[in-house]
Amino acid sequence: MANILVAMSGGVDSSLTAVLLREQGHDVTGVTMHLWEGDDGGIMESQCCSLEMTTGARRVCAQYDIPYYVFNYQKEFRTHVINYFMREYASGATPNPCLACNRDLKFRVLFERAQTLGFDGLATGHFARISGGAGAPYALHRGVDSAKDQSYVLYMLGQAELARVYFPLGAYTKAEVRQMARERGLVTADKPESMDICFIPDNDYRRFLREEDPAMMQPGPIVNRRGDVLGEHQGLPQYTIGQRKGLGIAAGKPLFVVEIDTVRNLLIVGDADELERRDFHIEDVRLANGPDSLKPLQCGVQIRAHGNADPAFVTPLADGRLHVRYDQPQRAISPGQAAVLYDGDRVIGGGRISLERNG
Repeated sequence: MANILVAMSGGVDSSLTAVLLREQGHDVTGVTMHLWEGDDGGIMESQCCSLEMTTGARRVCAQYDIPYYVFNYQKEFRTHVINYFMREYASGATPNPCLACNRDLKFRVLFERAQTLGFDGLATGHFARISGGAGAPYALHRGVDSAKDQSYVLYMLGQAELARVYFPLGAYTKAEVRQMARERGLVTADKPESMDICFIPDNDYRRFLREEDPAMMQPGPIVNRRGDVLGEHQGLPQYTIGQRKGLGIAAGKPLFVVEIDTVRNLLIVGDADELERRDFHIEDVRLANGPDSLKPLQCGVQIRAHGNADPAFVTPLADGRLHVRYDQPQRAISPGQAAVLYDGDRVIGGGRISLERNG
C-alpha cells in the first residue's frame, strides 16, 4: 500500500477519491490548495478555495480519520495562472487556465512538494485512467465517462508523473461517483459543480481583465480582410476567434472574428467560411513518452476540452514544434488553446496552438 497525498477541492470528486483510496488500504492525507484571498487585487474568492469548500473537504477527512491540511499557493497561482491568463489575452490568444493550473501547480509544484514530504504519490479527482507499469511504459487514457473525460487537460503528464499519480474515478461515470458518495454519507455527495473559471466566479472574464489591467483595453478598428473599416472594437482582449455576438457592427450578414491582430490593434472579421482551416502548429510540446518519441503519424487531434479528436497528420519539426494538418477543415481553431493528440483513447501528448498570420 502507498502513502498518497490527495488534492481536495471540497467537491464530490476529490472527496470520493480520498475515501476510495483509504478503503483500498492506502495511507491517505488530504490537502486543499489555498490560491488567493478574496480581496487580493479585486479578485473574488472562488469555490476552489472558499471557506465552504475547505469545510467540505475537512468534514469528509474527519469522517474517515484522514489527516487534512491547507497549503498556501497564492504566490504561485498569481505567477503561473493569473499572469499567464493576462499575457495570453494581451497577445491575442485565448488561454485555458485549467491547463496552466494542472501543468504548473497540481502536477509540478504540488507534485514536487508531495515527493519532498515523503509521499509515494499524488491523487486527484480527474476523470482519466492510467495504464502501464511493471516494466511497461505508463499511458494516460480517457475516462470511461465520455461526458466527463478530463484527459485533454492532463496531456502534459510524462512518465515521471504517470508513475506516481492516481486517478481512481477514471473507471466510473459521474452518476456512479455521486451514488457511491451518497452510499458513504459524504457531505459533498450532491454538491453542484462549478463550470466557471475558478478565479472568476461570475464568469465575466472581460470585467476581470479590465479591473486587472485597464491599459489592455485600447479601442481600435474592426476591419475585414480587404481593410475596410466596419466599426470600432473596445479592446482586443474582449474578443475571441469565432465570436459573432457583441461586435457592434451592422453588415447585413453574419460576421465572425477571424483574426486578432495585436501588432496593428485590429479586430478582423469575416464570413463563416473564413473560420475554417486545416493547418496549424503546436508549440511547448509535451509527450507522454518524452520529446523524441514522436514520428510523423496519423492520429486524432482534439482542439477543445469538449470536442472530438478528429483525424489529422502530425509532423515533428526541427524547432521542436509539431505541424498539424487535419483531413477536413476545422472551424475556429484558436491560438492559445491546447491541441491534444490521441491514439484511440490513449493520450500521445499535446501543446499550445499557434497560428500563422493570414493575409
